Amino acid sequence: MCPTAPRFAMALAACVWSLAVGYGMCAAQSQAPTAAEPKAADGTKPAELGKDWVRIRYDDQHQPIAMDSAIVRYEPAVRDPKTSGPPVTVDLVGAVHIGDAAYYDQLNRRFEEDDALLYELVAPEGTIVERGRGTSNSHPLGALQNGMKTMLALDHQLEKIDYTKKNFVHADMSPEQFAKAMQDRNEGFLQMYMRLLGQSLAQQSELTANGESPDLAIMAALFADDRPLRLKRVLAKQLADTESLLTSFGGEEGSVLISERNKIALQVLKEQLAAGKKRIGIFYGAGHLADMDRRLRQDFGMTPVSITWLTAWDLAPKH
Repeated sequence: MCPTAPRFAMALAACVWSLAVGYGMCAAQSQAPTAAEPKAADGTKPAELGKDWVRIRYDDQHQPIAMDSAIVRYEPAVRDPKTSGPPVTVDLVGAVHIGDAAYYDQLNRRFEEDDALLYELVAPEGTIVERGRGTSNSHPLGALQNGMKTMLALDHQLEKIDYTKKNFVHADMSPEQFAKAMQDRNEGFLQMYMRLLGQSLAQQSELTANGESPDLAIMAALFADDRPLRLKRVLAKQLADTESLLTSFGGEEGSVLISERNKIALQVLKEQLAAGKKRIGIFYGAGHLADMDRRLRQDFGMTPVSITWLTAWDLAPKH
């Protein structure tokens, strides 16, 4: 085997993850803390509201025990003195598209409390997502997600999240809108893929230069008796920071992948607020949320007030 093959595989996985958390799902057929950093009691460094969306938790032996995804709550920065009762709240919920069944169970329970839950799905308006349907191998991202799901012994979001609830509101582009926007901007999937792959390979090289060896770690994991857990641990360390790879796709100029889809989602948010909804969740890939954070602050006058972490991948060994 070529000595760079494991590193390329890790970079490919990171690239796929970045596209997954950025692109989300298609409708089928229709960093580890250092000793110098301040850390909380559970070994993690304090989260920065609106900045941190995925983290790795460690035990006392500095072994990874979980990959967590954030839910950040926003409230109006200035309360209207004429309003009474609890303030409007908007939760940005970082979606992990393949995860533990328990993670999706927690999300299903939380979503029942929302007046409206806005979700991503590049699909025709009116598409009904049947519970348990999964994602199709006919789309390249779907096929890659399904492969990772099997390899890591995880579940897929479309299989476990109940999209049939009455409070679920589609807040994304249709395939036609997405394709036209990509054409108008002269953007393409292959172009984004190669750009992210290059960034991911550079990330792997930096880790190697700092004394870590993704090559050795993934090779050891592939031949371990507890292969799914070992692979999850190796990949989680690499993937927890990959939403940062999508930062360059946001901002004022942005991209269709992040910025244009976020504009659609937040237009739906405006409509839901105008309809009197008080408690709203936005369930989108973590790569979208830094840009959404900026837009909520600038365009909606909201500020983050709290963070909740949910375990998306349990990385603790089973005894």
